[in-house]
Amino acid sequence: MLNHLLSNSVVRKGVCPEDVSDYVNTHIGQHRLALLGSGKMKSSLRYASFARLGLSHISYGGKVRVHSPDLEEVYHLQVVTSGYCIWNFDEDRLSLSAGQALMMNPHERSDLTYSEDCQKLIVKIPESVLKAACVENGRALPRDGLRFQRQVMNLDASMAFMRLVEAVYEEASESGSDTASVSGAYADLLANKLLTVFPCNLAKDNAACGADGSLALIRRYLQEHIRDEVTVEELAVLCNVSVRSLYNVFAREVGVTPKLFIKQMKLQCLHADLKQGINARNVTEVALDYGFSHLGRFSSDYRKMFGELPSETLRRVR
Repeated sequence: MLNHLLSNSVVRKGVCPEDVSDYVNTHIGQHRLALLGSGKMKSSLRYASFARLGLSHISYGGKVRVHSPDLEEVYHLQVVTSGYCIWNFDEDRLSLSAGQALMMNPHERSDLTYSEDCQKLIVKIPESVLKAACVENGRALPRDGLRFQRQVMNLDASMAFMRLVEAVYEEASESGSDTASVSGAYADLLANKLLTVFPCNLAKDNAACGADGSLALIRRYLQEHIRDEVTVEELAVLCNVSVRSLYNVFAREVGVTPKLFIKQMKLQCLHADLKQGINARNVTEVALDYGFSHLGRFSSDYRKMFGELPSETLRRVR
């Protein structure tokens, strides 16, 4: 299953496991490799960088153990395509067979054991890509960041997701370039699909939850007044609740404060304007239009959410 992907991007073939491990440490993620099998192992690795993603297909050709201390600011989608792989986390032990997948979170340690015939697809996804997908879909980011559950997913139950992963890999293999305008759409599609297929800590439906639909009312109000300086007190009056009650609703249903929610919506709309070149005279004027008067802080917040500076977003549409 999917073992043919990236056939035009072979970087290591029929080599010793240590050779593959060195390349992985440089391009995919830091880890330590321990050989558990005997005899000569023939390892292989296919790797490509595409649409802000790192795509790889890996096989060690024997039983090995891999310790991953920290994924830094990236998520890993790991799909077992043959054999099996066992994940040992701090308190969990998960076994994945062919056709199963797992999402790994940033700064998450793991201890993996590959079977002799194990082959895997690994998609390295920058944190900024998934953050942007949350915001652009109106999903407020949790205070502690987006975290996927340690849950094995059977990809047979989501054929559309499997076809999307295959399409991303095939496009990367054919294009060999990350500059085409269409490539970014693949990263966005994959990020949105991951949020749907893999359980995570996002509120299920921020637009519809909350007593008497108060969050839906707040969202509509903010969309109508997105360039105005909307206060938390104003939203509390809108929903006919106290400020404390409003904070409780957001803590329970959304996981962020009302003030942060307002800022995230403003950044989301501003980002959409820059991407489409709407009223995009220059970044300073657009930022001021949305009420961001501290430009240094604005640029920092924007970069944390979308993985690039606002000037870089604007530059691509000119």
